Amino acid sequence: MEPVILTTERLILRPFEPSDAPAVHAACQEPDIPRWTNVPSPYTLRDAERFVGTTVPEGWRDDTAYDFAVVARTDGSLVGAMGLVRLAGLRGPERQAELGYWTAREQRGRGYTVEAARAVLRWAFDDLGVERMEWLAEAGNDGSWAVARRLGFQWEGTLRAKLVREGTRRDVWAGSLLPSDLPGDPGPAGAPCAADRTPYLPYAG
Repeated sequence: MEPVILTTERLILRPFEPSDAPAVHAACQEPDIPRWTNVPSPYTLRDAERFVGTTVPEGWRDDTAYDFAVVARTDGSLVGAMGLVRLAGLRGPERQAELGYWTAREQRGRGYTVEAARAVLRWAFDDLGVERMEWLAEAGNDGSWAVARRLGFQWEGTLRAKLVREGTRRDVWAGSLLPSDLPGDPGPAGAPCAADRTPYLPYAG
């Protein structure tokens, strides 16, 4: 995948650049980010440089993760990170991906994460052909679930002992979003709705 740039009213979503390393490093010093994500702890400047300089470009090149730097249109400040991960099922009949994100502490409470996520979801459904988007978070991550709920993700339950973290098995919360769940413009005129690409037969009970 060639990296793309997405824009919203207040934000630009672009691939990370080497110059982003100091801002990524500073944001990841906030304890909630390493607590609830797979960011290393302690998080060094070298970790940030490796992420922006190696991990992100390799993800786009190898179709393993499409990571965006979310920056403010007004001053270019880093708002957070957002991306599509676990893309092994994207090209097959599953046509699915997982949405992941973190937001710098000073940028929270402004609706930026939801605004950025809506742009990524629309791109995923309309341009990449995703038919099912997943959201996973360690049980107890109420902030992440609050964002997912605002985006329209449907709660699917708790996956027991799915995550191994620091030598301990932990439960994971799970949710999903289908193209038909996302409000707004259904896409370019005449384009097939993403929800129609593969027929869906829900279980009636």
